[in-house]
Amino acid sequence: MMAAVTIVGAGLGGLTLARVLHLHGIPATIYEADPSAGARAQGGMLDIHEADGQGALRAAGLYDAFRALVHEGGEATRVLDRDGTVLLDQPDDGTGGRPEVLRGELRRILLESLPPGTIQWGRKLVAIAALGGGRHELGFADGSKVVAEALVGADGAWSRVRPLLTDVKPDYIGTSFVETYLHDADARHAATAEAVGGGALFVLAPGKGIFAHREPNGILHSYIGLKRPEAWFDAIDLADSDALMARVAAEFEGWAPALTALITEGETALVLRRLYALPVGLKWERVPGVTLVGDAAHLAPPAGEGANLAMLDGAELGEAIVAHAGDIEAAFAAYEAAMFPRSASEAAAAHQVLALCLGERGPAGIVDFLTGAREPLVPAP
Repeated sequence: MMAAVTIVGAGLGGLTLARVLHLHGIPATIYEADPSAGARAQGGMLDIHEADGQGALRAAGLYDAFRALVHEGGEATRVLDRDGTVLLDQPDDGTGGRPEVLRGELRRILLESLPPGTIQWGRKLVAIAALGGGRHELGFADGSKVVAEALVGADGAWSRVRPLLTDVKPDYIGTSFVETYLHDADARHAATAEAVGGGALFVLAPGKGIFAHREPNGILHSYIGLKRPEAWFDAIDLADSDALMARVAAEFEGWAPALTALITEGETALVLRRLYALPVGLKWERVPGVTLVGDAAHLAPPAGEGANLAMLDGAELGEAIVAHAGDIEAAFAAYEAAMFPRSASEAAAAHQVLALCLGERGPAGIVDFLTGAREPLVPAP
C-alpha cells in the first residue's frame, strides 16, 4: 500500500500535489503554519501559462473552475517612459495564452477541492529529525510531532525542509520591490488608471521601475522596483511607511505625476519585498523519503513563472507517485530528474527578464522582448 504523503506548506504547489493525489486515492496531509486560510493576503494577479500552470490545473481536474476566475482583459500590456509616453500598447485579444487570475481565488479553488481535514492549520514546523529508512519526525511549535514516511517541502523561500537535502540558502539578488495598492482607481485616481490601462504596466529606467497591474473592482496593484543593496533599505525606518514612501518617491522625482501617484497615493502601507534567489541549477543528491516543490526547490526572481512552476511541480510529483505506486523513492527520483533541468532553465530566464526590466537598456530592452525583437532567452546549460 502507498504510504500517506506529508506535505509542509499550503501554497499553490503543495495544494496541487495534494489534489492530484486525492484524485488517485492516495492520502495526503498538509501542515501549514498559518492559523487559517484567510490569515494573510495572498498577493495579486497571476498569469497562468499554457505550458505549465494550465496543464497542472488540468491534471488537478480544476481547469474549468480556473477558467471561471479569469480576469478578462488582464493580458493587456503597456510600456511607458518616465514622462508617460506610450512605447508599447498590446491589447488583450484573447490569443495570448496567459489568462490572469487573482492568486487568492486560484488558491481558494484548490483549497475547496480537498477533503476536510487534509490541511492542518496552525502547525508551524520547527524541527525535523531523520529516523532512518526515509522516515522523518516533524516537530511543531505547538509541541506536537508526526512521523512522515514520504515528506514534501512545499514551504517556500525559507523552507525548513530544504536543509535535509542541501545547505544552500537563498541570497539577496540586489533588487527589492516596494508594494502598495490604489482602490476605486477609475473614480479616485483617473489619470493613473488611464496610464495603467487594462492589464500590466511597465515604466522602466536603468536601476529602477514601476510595475503595476489592474485587478478586478478598480484596484491598481503596484510594485516599485529598485536595484539597491540591502544596506540602502536598512538605513530607512521601515516601521514608518511614510518614511519609506518619501525615500522611494525621491528616486522617481521628475517622473509623470500620474505614474508617481502609484507610490505617493497608495492607500495601503508600503511593504518592502527584498528579492532573494537560490543558485540557478541547484541540485541535490537523492535523500530517501524527501523532496521539494516550488520556491523551496528553485526560488528565482519574479518573472511570471513562479506560481506556474510550483503547480507544475505539484502535479508532476503527484503523477510520479501514482505511476510508481508503492515505490516512493522511484517516484521522487523520476520527479527530480525532470524538475532539475526545467527549473534551471526557467530560473536563468527569470534573471534575464529582471535584467531586461531594470538594466541599462530599460525600457527598450523589455519592449524588444515583448515584441520579439530580441533573441529568445537563453536557457541555463
